[in-house]
Amino acid sequence: MIRVSKLVKRFGSKPVLRGVDLEISSGEFVALLGPNGAGKTTLLRILASLSRPLTGKVVVAGYRLPSQAAAVRRRLGVVFHQPLLYGDLTAEENLRFYGKMYAVPRIDSRIDDVLDLVGLAKRRHDLVRTFSRGMQQRLSIGRAIIHDPEVMLFDEPHTGLDQNACAMLNRVLETVADSGRTVLMTSHDLLMAEDLATRFVILSHGKIAKSVQRSELGSQGLPAFYRKVIEED
Repeated sequence: MIRVSKLVKRFGSKPVLRGVDLEISSGEFVALLGPNGAGKTTLLRILASLSRPLTGKVVVAGYRLPSQAAAVRRRLGVVFHQPLLYGDLTAEENLRFYGKMYAVPRIDSRIDDVLDLVGLAKRRHDLVRTFSRGMQQRLSIGRAIIHDPEVMLFDEPHTGLDQNACAMLNRVLETVADSGRTVLMTSHDLLMAEDLATRFVILSHGKIAKSVQRSELGSQGLPAFYRKVIEED
């Protein structure tokens, strides 16, 4: 579903991605891990067609970037740090706005389903500016899946959330993944990532340092595995 080959990205003279190779199969939930500055957000922005690489090949859902960006966007759901919601619209109005952008059929029933999924059905008529950070993050996921995309990109979705909000967000993420979508999520919370993802890709110094399945971690767990990889890289 995602294939990246020899991807290079620089900001001025500063290299950020140094020949990244990555493949993600349909239905996988992959956590992209790494220290600050490793290039995680840059990679997600390239996959979301928000940034262009210097060199390399990028294919998402069978379409090549950047030449087929419009086709890729129709198959993507993206949740970055900004919720991309309109505070003076209600939850329902936000979803209707984005649903019309994607020409979603049977929009009323689709909005009902999405609000139920993210646990906001009872707040559907409330203005988004009255929502907590956690509620806005859940509605952001609703916005991102309103058109039933094949691929979901999440950039640090738990940032700024308290423990209860994180737990509720995790339930939404698990439901999204269980629906068969391909999910790529960046995270600094290793324990949270270990609970959610099926595979862990560690990005360090602009390259993929290691990729491991959850079943391959053994008794050491993800935090110990991650520390070892980063120390050895």
